[in-house]
Amino acid sequence: MAKDKLVTRSYVFILAANFLLYFGFYLLLPILPFYLTEVFHSNNATIGIILSCYTIAALCIRPFSGYLLDAFARKPLYLFAYFIFTGIFAGYLFSGVLTLFTILRILHGFAFGTVTVGGNTIVIDIMPSSRRGEGLGYYGMMNNTAMSIGPMVGLFLHEVYSFDVIFTWAFVSCSIGLLMAFLIKTPAKKCVKREAISLDRFILLKGVPAGLDLMLLSVPYGMTTTYVAIYAKSMGIMSGTGLFFTFMAVGMAVSRLFSGKQVDKGRLLTVLAWGMYLVCFCYFLLSACNMLMKYSSTATTILFFLIALLLGIGFGTMFPAFNTLFVNLAPNSQRGTATSTYLTSWDMGIGIGVLAGGYIGQIATFDKAFFFGACLTVLSVIYFKRKVAPHFEKNKLR
Repeated sequence: MAKDKLVTRSYVFILAANFLLYFGFYLLLPILPFYLTEVFHSNNATIGIILSCYTIAALCIRPFSGYLLDAFARKPLYLFAYFIFTGIFAGYLFSGVLTLFTILRILHGFAFGTVTVGGNTIVIDIMPSSRRGEGLGYYGMMNNTAMSIGPMVGLFLHEVYSFDVIFTWAFVSCSIGLLMAFLIKTPAKKCVKREAISLDRFILLKGVPAGLDLMLLSVPYGMTTTYVAIYAKSMGIMSGTGLFFTFMAVGMAVSRLFSGKQVDKGRLLTVLAWGMYLVCFCYFLLSACNMLMKYSSTATTILFFLIALLLGIGFGTMFPAFNTLFVNLAPNSQRGTATSTYLTSWDMGIGIGVLAGGYIGQIATFDKAFFFGACLTVLSVIYFKRKVAPHFEKNKLR
């Protein structure tokens, strides 16, 4: 009983730490382009390069952070990365030149890539295996809740206060989160024989097929997070940005209430399949919205926000299921590597989506970009059925 209370208390603390970390992250996300334009007078090309440094840095560090989390005690590394992530918000207050700001963004990306892998891995350590899917589901729901609140608060603060106030809010949020992280009690890490450094210590080789499938799905997700506001504006839906992501976050939150439990009941592959079907259907509908606007703008606007809600349910269903799939392919000594492989695959797809969406949107239109994304989801379903599911059944360890 005492052990159960300790697990519950630690789980609540890491949920709070995760929410506050992502709240600080999303608080800045929508206002950084304004900051670079208004303070440093940067053009769009420069803004894109500077902001992409964050994602590239996170992508580069994740395989190494997974190895370090498997090789050494997880909590100290998690706290160190969380501390650096928090401190850089304070650094933004003193970044008087663009070069210094860019360096801070790169360091922030390194810290983010490490702290997110660490948090996911610690949740897996804390939760009993019989409730791992549910635990990851609620953990991920904190990200979605922060995504639905953070950008709106950030934009509101931008209208009323200076950028320094917003940076301070983010710093305070993550400082409280860091305190919550200190209170987490993690199980003692069993001493394992250190294996020689090899590719499998940085990338979960058995997870490569699932990683490719996840990457196909995250390409249209990257397009959505970056270009759906422009797409909405081109159709005449002027309030598309905030409401679309709010509906999407609500869908993700709703899905986490049931998807994790279904995974824990042994229906992991079924949950993944249904999530893919829903996302596939949604992207074909999203690509058709531009054409449907010619017939009824009101109905299409309603459909647009309904798609956001359904996309949230689809992706929210798949996130914890994919995370569990990677973990179930790895021995306990490679949980960090499994988590970093999962997150790296996701980030790679998002990066490709941002580049591909911008290119297609430039030479054609954004409805064509989303149609391309929809076709990729069809490929992901076929690949999942023919390769990923059989591979998982053959190689799963639990």
